[in-house]
Amino acid sequence: MRKRNYHTHTMRCNHASGKDEQFVLSAIRGGFEVLGFSDHSPWDYSPSNYKGSHIRMRLEEFDDYYESVSKLKEKYKDQIDIKIGLEVEYFPDYMDWLKKFIKEKKLDYIIFGNHFYGSDEYGPYYGRECTKDHILLQYAEDTIAGLQTGLYSYLCHPDLFMRGRSKFDEVATEVSYRICKACKEMDIPLEYNLAGLEVSERMHITQYPHPDFWRIAAEVGNKVIIGCDAHDHRQLENGYYWDKAIAHIEALGMERVDTIKYFTEE
Repeated sequence: MRKRNYHTHTMRCNHASGKDEQFVLSAIRGGFEVLGFSDHSPWDYSPSNYKGSHIRMRLEEFDDYYESVSKLKEKYKDQIDIKIGLEVEYFPDYMDWLKKFIKEKKLDYIIFGNHFYGSDEYGPYYGRECTKDHILLQYAEDTIAGLQTGLYSYLCHPDLFMRGRSKFDEVATEVSYRICKACKEMDIPLEYNLAGLEVSERMHITQYPHPDFWRIAAEVGNKVIIGCDAHDHRQLENGYYWDKAIAHIEALGMERVDTIKYFTEE
């Protein structure tokens, strides 16, 4: 199967390192056929109630992002296929704006990274607050509602909620079944996230990809796609975690896919 990655960040998100071109060169060295840039989406927040974010580009930075990646797409077209996307949440108050933005900016795709409830203007961060059962249940509701929009090519780090949760208990099990069954019904792949895998191994913890979540995904029969979630260009050259992910996916007997839905195909 071909080696493709659609989950790549840039310095504009304020928590990644490396120039855009370095990510491309590392992807080529890492043997990737396709590199999708999907930095954290800007939103058209009201300046009156939002003071900025440490995890996403500002709206005024988007054009530079698009222009930079477009130039690299042309420069390296004979060596790698580059796509322009975003990692995007589901914020009901801003979805009409998002749909217009996708069309106006001619994005290739977006992927669903469900990080915050409502928006990060005020909402809790799911990677930390899902220690509380009612927030975890809201994560499931939010995730399924977002998937039902049909906008997203796949669901990033679906088990993000285990980043702060100490036990995979009955509520975590319920939520996992709900999310996996929804993705199965809508034929939306789940992402096996390599950044989470790397952190788990280096920190000697079990967060995500969580083995109990993925046992449920295998039981439900979900499709899986590997996402590097690269925040450092060198991650694209390290084949260790890619190979480890494939070994786990194969052991579970899951169907791995390497293609996604593009807006240009609709």
